[in-house]
Amino acid sequence: MNKITYIAICFGDDFLIFHIVAPGDTVFSIANVYGVSPQRIIADNGLTGLSNLVVGQCIVILIPLITHQISAGDTLNLIAQEYGISLSRLIRNNPSLIFNQTLIPGDFLTIEFENQTNDETEIYGYIYPYINQNLLSVWSLYSSKIAIFSHGFESDGTLIPLNDERSIQIMQNWGAEPYFLLSSITRAGNFENEKTGILFNDISVQNKLIDSIIQVMQEKGYVGIDLDFEFINPDDRDAYVEFVRNVASKLNPLGYSVNVDLAPKTSDEQKGTLYEGHNYAALANAANTVLLMTYEWGYTYGPPMAVAPINRVEEVVEYALANIDNSKIYLGIPNYGYDWLLPYERGVTRATTIGNEEAIRIAARYGSEIEFDTVSQTPFFKYTDLSGRIHEVWFEDARSIKAKFDLIKKYNLRGGGYWNFMRSFSQSWAYTNSTYIITKI
Repeated sequence: MNKITYIAICFGDDFLIFHIVAPGDTVFSIANVYGVSPQRIIADNGLTGLSNLVVGQCIVILIPLITHQISAGDTLNLIAQEYGISLSRLIRNNPSLIFNQTLIPGDFLTIEFENQTNDETEIYGYIYPYINQNLLSVWSLYSSKIAIFSHGFESDGTLIPLNDERSIQIMQNWGAEPYFLLSSITRAGNFENEKTGILFNDISVQNKLIDSIIQVMQEKGYVGIDLDFEFINPDDRDAYVEFVRNVASKLNPLGYSVNVDLAPKTSDEQKGTLYEGHNYAALANAANTVLLMTYEWGYTYGPPMAVAPINRVEEVVEYALANIDNSKIYLGIPNYGYDWLLPYERGVTRATTIGNEEAIRIAARYGSEIEFDTVSQTPFFKYTDLSGRIHEVWFEDARSIKAKFDLIKKYNLRGGGYWNFMRSFSQSWAYTNSTYIITKI
């Protein structure tokens, strides 16, 4: 019999098992060791369709503490009331109920996992309106607020409409608050400085746009707005702050919250157009909340490395806390990784964006072994493709997600903000649900 290895990670008084796959491990052998169902391991780790586990792969193990055997006449609402938990938490504890809520007498539901905590946090995230509707339903169940990317605007302040009605309805069905997102990004994916400069410096253009935004928010049921303006001309730095103040002055009295996305700065003097246009203290003072875009150290045109190395992320958090109250801050979390073709050539190599569950499938397909960098707290691996070319992949798993939420807990931040919700991430769902009560409407 192969030796079963695992990492038992303690935080506070809580205990969470991350099983690191050893040679010969299978879902069934792991399930047998921990006394849990193979189906639950598959669901909590996004393993559906995976023919074999990957050596070095992290597996989240959730062990039921309290279960309920279904009787005739039971309903989900009655069961939730009996145990004093929310309906949404009951469904998160039993994700098979998301799309099939038929209760079969004799079956068991998980009411609580071993050491499941009552700590609260907010989960924020971003989607595009063309997201798969089933995927949006799941993320809506596991999140507090979701911003739809993105409304744009014309130079004269005319709002560019977005086909967002169906997404808003799904969010509301699952208790996630829809956020209106405004940015200056073009259809080509670039941020347009000229149009932005006009908006920031012309109060009549601003007011026309804001009036249109309020009308749409009232008609469609938005509860807040997310302002994502990046690569701002440094000369417009102060004008951007005044624009945010203007937005907040009109939306806050109507009950709408304003969130501003901030580039990952570590000092006031940080150079570069991504950073110079963002005045942390002033923008946070003008808005209700901020999201730190703490990702993209590893990026499409850069060398292979972690997307969000925890040591670099913490530097941004420490700088932010010198300027912003912790209760206003969402920590940015990447829901993606990159696949680089080696050798890396600056200006030539272009990494491919991949999902975290996709990364596991790539490793399984090519027989790779997953490693874990303890400095960045991030998994990675290399593989050789069918053409004999070597690749390097960095991605996120439950260990790296835990490291980020440990920062949220350490500094008592408002919550985590994912870019983005366009891919499945079962381990994140399992981890956050077992570690926190996710704040809902």
